[in-house]
Amino acid sequence: MLTDGVLTRSSFGSATQGNLTSLCPNGTKWVWEGLGECAQDARDMASIYLGLLSILCFMVSSLPQYYSSCKRGNMDSALSIWFLLLWLGGDTCNLVGSFLADQLPLQTYTAVYYIIADMLMLAMYIYYKTRNRMVESRRVLHVVGVACVLGVTTSLVHLPGLGTQQEVIPSAFRSRALLSTSDIKTFTPKEIIGFTIGSVSSLLYLSSRLPQMYTNFKRKSTDGVSYFLFALIILGNTTYGLSVLLKNPEVDQGERSYMVHHLPWLIGSLGTLSLDIIISIQFIIYRKAKMELNVNHGETTPLIGS
Repeated sequence: MLTDGVLTRSSFGSATQGNLTSLCPNGTKWVWEGLGECAQDARDMASIYLGLLSILCFMVSSLPQYYSSCKRGNMDSALSIWFLLLWLGGDTCNLVGSFLADQLPLQTYTAVYYIIADMLMLAMYIYYKTRNRMVESRRVLHVVGVACVLGVTTSLVHLPGLGTQQEVIPSAFRSRALLSTSDIKTFTPKEIIGFTIGSVSSLLYLSSRLPQMYTNFKRKSTDGVSYFLFALIILGNTTYGLSVLLKNPEVDQGERSYMVHHLPWLIGSLGTLSLDIIISIQFIIYRKAKMELNVNHGETTPLIGS
């Protein structure tokens, strides 16, 4: 929206149509019109491309797990239910926090897809849980149902009084600010709520890996879990974090202030890399152990007719 000669960005970060030359000097047209972002230099464009690559990685990351689940039919035993629930909780908080804290548009778009993919994976888990008729606590299924309802409701609800505030972006050229000792830009009440929810999201993301690591350790196997799920998540989180780091701060915002405002989302993406790497190591260890077991079994199998 154009107000008093400056550009305002809506809650979801999309800029309304306006004069690209005056509102975003040296900006890229397709980024401005398609994503609502003002990309004025190479770093901004690198941020955009990495963000799009991140979305692509997350979009296809679930497909190998869907295929593995349909092929083996053991998704309910291969994946930890708490891994899925905490993942959904983290993605839900990520979406709400990104909306309230006025994060980058690509962050919000990615968060929307996260929830859709999580809901589908949870639906498949419930399907295989029911089909295989495994003896399990009824409370777990209740938690799954409640989590699904809360996930959809929270992602669609519009918090009253929090969606009308707009961020004013001056039309002057935005160059990347050097590290400064100036005070960090003050959080608005809306941003404080978003920052808090984003911090909860990061905690849930970090916690979600622990149940899956324990499940793999307890089973001494990763059978039924697609390695490509975690490989693509690692790539997606890496490009996502780099996309946020490379984005230019606003003209009135220093580097330190920018980092603080995006810190929960950086921890949620880059912080989980170490845990995902540990899960990747589990894949290697248990696959090697399985191969050695098969070799030993083949050596001890008596020959036919002996």
